[in-house]
Amino acid sequence: MRPAAAAAASVLQAPRRALGGVSLVGARCASSSSSSSVAAAATSYDHVSFVKEIAVTDPPEHLNSLLNVLHARGEKIVSPGAKRGLIPLVVPLSESPQGNLTSLLRWPTAPSGMEMPVVEVRSHGLWLLAKNVNQYIHRILVEADSRAESGDDLWSAVREDLWSAVGEAGPNIYKRGDLKESQTADLDVYLLKKVGLFPDILERKASRHLEKGDSVSALITSEFYTRDQFPGFGRPFVFNSEVQKRIGRTSEAKESARVALKSPWWTLGCRYEGGS
Repeated sequence: MRPAAAAAASVLQAPRRALGGVSLVGARCASSSSSSSVAAAATSYDHVSFVKEIAVTDPPEHLNSLLNVLHARGEKIVSPGAKRGLIPLVVPLSESPQGNLTSLLRWPTAPSGMEMPVVEVRSHGLWLLAKNVNQYIHRILVEADSRAESGDDLWSAVREDLWSAVGEAGPNIYKRGDLKESQTADLDVYLLKKVGLFPDILERKASRHLEKGDSVSALITSEFYTRDQFPGFGRPFVFNSEVQKRIGRTSEAKESARVALKSPWWTLGCRYEGGS
């Protein structure tokens, strides 16, 4: 086993325990948003040192900012060593009120220059949230901006908390108000053009084409999804197989499914039962 793989697989298997965090409403009722940021920042050193010393890779530059943002939106910051029952390659960051874990993924044989993806741990594996920390922060800020601009008072308050939490990194990642200035009516279109590619958005785009009866555009989108946009993940091929099957291209659907099964089962984004 390579040194990096051995280090990633040897992470502590300690019981999961929350280190802090409050609900979304609780975050608004706290004495100040800055106190929430300080509480999250107090735990972030554990994650940075864990990534550096245990995962044996460079920590994302704005990992502390992401932890603060996750905390500000109501997630509990959890120990990076709270990995019992989890895939050994993940580094837990926070837990949502629904019990989902936002984590970093440490590929054991990541290509040079590839940043640690942000993933969500689900019952059947991992779901890719963003290719890197900056991209995920960017999306969170844009979506908060969108909801706040719609006139939602709660989201206006949440947006202020998020901007306070992200700190100095914020303006370098997203120019506040840029979504409105762009006059882009469709949030998904803005995210794809200005922030990056996201699995859920590409799948939603293809599904909408199918709902409109535009099978050609759906195929183009699902095929684009598989073009090495998300290295190491089998999910794009699973989804492409589903699209191919829905429009009656059975042989193409089977071929895409075969390609998907060459990836780790926990990257498929669906329940998988291996045959004997």
